[in-house]
Amino acid sequence: MTKTIGYRDWRWLALWWHHFFLLWSTIDGQTRYSIPEELKQGSVVGNLAKDLGLGLSDIFDRKLRVASEAGEQYFSVDAGKGELVVNDRIDREALCGQSASCVLTLQVVVDKPLQLHRVEVEIQDINDNFPRFPSQDITLQIAESTAAGARFPLESAQDLDVGVNSVRSYSLSKDDFFSLKVKDVSGGRKVPELVLSKALDREKKPIHQLQLTAIDGGNPVKSGNSQITINVLDINDNFPVFEKNSYKVSINENGAQGSSILKVTAKDTDEGPNGEVEYSFGTHAPDIVLSMFDIDSLTGEIRLQGELDFETNANYEIDISAKDKGTPRMEGHCTVHIEVLDVNDNAPNIFLTSQPNSVPEDAPSGTVVALISARDIDSGVNGKVTLQLSKGSPFTLKPSFSNNYALVTSGALDRESFSQYDIEITATDSGSPPLSSKKTIPVSITDVNDNPPVFTQPSYNVYLKENGVPGSILYSVSASDLDFGENAKISYSILDSKVQDVSVSSYVYINSDNGSIYSMHSFDYEKLKVFQIQVQAKDQGSPSLSSNATVHVFILDQNDNAPSVIYPSSAALGSLSHQRMPRSAKAGHLVTKVTAVDADSGHNAWISYRLAEATDASLFTVNLYTGEVRTKRAASEQDDSSQRLLIEIKDDGEPAQSATATVSILLEDGLHEPILDLRQKVAEPGKKNGRITLYLILSLASVSVLSLVTFLILTVKCIRSSSSSSGSCCARRSDCDDYKNPNRNLQIQLNTDGPIKYVEVLGGDMLSQSQSFRSCMSPMSEYSDFTLIKPSSTTDFKEVISVLDASLPDSTWTFESQQVS
Repeated sequence: MTKTIGYRDWRWLALWWHHFFLLWSTIDGQTRYSIPEELKQGSVVGNLAKDLGLGLSDIFDRKLRVASEAGEQYFSVDAGKGELVVNDRIDREALCGQSASCVLTLQVVVDKPLQLHRVEVEIQDINDNFPRFPSQDITLQIAESTAAGARFPLESAQDLDVGVNSVRSYSLSKDDFFSLKVKDVSGGRKVPELVLSKALDREKKPIHQLQLTAIDGGNPVKSGNSQITINVLDINDNFPVFEKNSYKVSINENGAQGSSILKVTAKDTDEGPNGEVEYSFGTHAPDIVLSMFDIDSLTGEIRLQGELDFETNANYEIDISAKDKGTPRMEGHCTVHIEVLDVNDNAPNIFLTSQPNSVPEDAPSGTVVALISARDIDSGVNGKVTLQLSKGSPFTLKPSFSNNYALVTSGALDRESFSQYDIEITATDSGSPPLSSKKTIPVSITDVNDNPPVFTQPSYNVYLKENGVPGSILYSVSASDLDFGENAKISYSILDSKVQDVSVSSYVYINSDNGSIYSMHSFDYEKLKVFQIQVQAKDQGSPSLSSNATVHVFILDQNDNAPSVIYPSSAALGSLSHQRMPRSAKAGHLVTKVTAVDADSGHNAWISYRLAEATDASLFTVNLYTGEVRTKRAASEQDDSSQRLLIEIKDDGEPAQSATATVSILLEDGLHEPILDLRQKVAEPGKKNGRITLYLILSLASVSVLSLVTFLILTVKCIRSSSSSSGSCCARRSDCDDYKNPNRNLQIQLNTDGPIKYVEVLGGDMLSQSQSFRSCMSPMSEYSDFTLIKPSSTTDFKEVISVLDASLPDSTWTFESQQVS
């Protein structure tokens, strides 16, 4: 189907191409286009991408977008061609009114990097409006006595178009009595006036009908008509005359309601009612004038009754009428020009040209966060705006052009301290007094992995009972990371190390998610007392960060070992010892001594002795703590020569563990008393003899030599172990009994290496009588006693002592030696 283009369409197209033909320019770094109004939607304004130096791919990649300061989105960008096209109907008269220049300012924003371009589109007027009179019918009352040449102002026609398209001329229908004159007033406006060409004669023609036509300068020409009816009056032949034809006054826009603006005065030379004047606004005064001003009908004083706004209307032109009271009423006219002066009554506004971007915490200074513009609708210095940021934030404003700014970083950022900044921007104008407004812009700080995990403490102490169930939890370590998201997710692992030459991973394993440490098998305090685990916490950032903590695991002893009999020597079914005793032994005679040790420690290793069974329970007793077997009474001839004792040895653990030892004692006649009884006999004054005195002297000399040797050995040992042991040692002779055997061959060895402190005393046999030596130490109280015995020929005493409790604290050792017969 072929569409026929009419004459009107051809004229429109010719005018469109005349104004539009790719008219664009760049002034001061800005792109400018000119288009006529009322273009169809989709019409091309210009190739925006090309004019800005952008490729078609940049439209998508850099997210080219257009924002209008006018609020309405009249334009958009064709993403396929990069052309700026009309998006909505553009009515120049609605946008700019009667302003001679009509420019729409666009802000074109592209990302990567963030840039702002200013584009101006000039909207050119087309002749799309007819001139219109405020009233289609005008009625005038003119006295027949009015002299020829009298002028009568008529209403001006209003044309919403501007420039050549506005009203350019007026014409009047042909009439013998009236002609038309056009007067130019301020602003280029033309005001028609009806001129009386010759005197009227009411009797001949009381009514005259005229047609007034307003013509614009457009192409094609448009016009508007108004019908004028003139009634010829027959009385009152003088009209009021104003002192001035035009008045001009200025007033601040913040003028108080009810304040006086101006007083106009008109005089009528007639007398009586024909000379009394009443003032009023012109018949066709616009509503905005009637609502804003008021005139006193008697005095002609004009008062302000509304609120002025310089930004809405900066000028008012008011037609004032003065009418007398004659019949017919005569009237005169004048024009009042009111100029509204701007005051600083509008606070500046802050606009976000682009939404703020999230900023990584390691962003360098100068990183662009957002684009900001400021505007104040006041004029002059009242509209000059400065922006300021609140103090203390690591951001600053970088000015670009025409009240546009870039919000950029100015210092180091730390998301862990501030994850978001609410940046308060204050816009202040230069008026007096200055006005300001504030806008808060939220800026989010994104996380980077700059914080390693931190354990709740650098080391942990774990106390674990031995013989635990494999797979049970030992402890849970915990670490935290100040970072966020993946950077704060923590995994735990155990660093490889050796425990008794075995990898620690053979003993424990860790849950990588929650830090729980589990045992892989049961622990034995007697084999392993303490070990360390190095735990590492690592985040999942890139690159990942980590930190370490040490877990000290202390194995706690349980009573899982029964006492082990050292003397008499152990056998498969218990311990059996054969001892001889003279039948002449008195009460308190030391028969033998049972000694046992417990591989456990602490209370679990405290040993007590009890006589469980005996051939004659009244004859013997066992010391609860030392295991010494002594006679409770003197032996008699009636006592069996063979006595059997069953001694129970029990530790102090819970539950208690026990062992037994069997002692067989043979009572013999003629067996001499041991040296201990001999010493008791020597103590009796009446039984002293030279032989006993010799023994005492030899014993004293032996003990002295032995004590000296012991002291020297202890001193050398203490000096040698001072670098590895905090314990102190000494030897003393006080409170020790003299040895009765001067020929006693003793070897005393002090062991202070490692955590075990003990003394090993070795010596020969004498009369098959057991020998005991007492040593004193002070781990908790001032002095404590324990007994060390001579090892038998089948027992290595040093091996026995080595199983003593290794966890005894450092203490001062005091040795006392005693030989008992």
